[in-house]
Amino acid sequence: MATPKIPAKIFVRQHEITATFLQEVDKHLADIVSGKATEMFEIRDIADIMHIHPTHLSNTIKLTTGKPPCYFFEEKILDIAKTRLRETSDPIAEIAIALTYDPSNFVKFFKRFTGVTPKQYREEVQREKFLSKTELVTI
Repeated sequence: MATPKIPAKIFVRQHEITATFLQEVDKHLADIVSGKATEMFEIRDIADIMHIHPTHLSNTIKLTTGKPPCYFFEEKILDIAKTRLRETSDPIAEIAIALTYDPSNFVKFFKRFTGVTPKQYREEVQREKFLSKTELVTI
């Protein structure tokens, strides 16, 4: 039995929904980082903005990307956290709170996806920076 072909109109709409979702995630996280927003959106919040049902949004994201919507939030939050850990000396608890996490939950979240705690990540980055500077001096 052959797999039914998706009409082009529906295929295009699925990708349009996915692109809009990713734009809204980026916009919301920028608002979180800037302090304009203080609470993390859930899928239903973005679905409301897009005027579609949360289940439809979730199913469409999963269908077009192979990943659930939360994957994109988590990936982008991790990118923001890693950048702040690398480029600032802000306390880890402050970074966690800015990203709407309780500090202990943030440590668990970070470690689950990276295999190291935020403190270990920062220390490794600092060690790498130090080693690259000493290599430049010895060259």
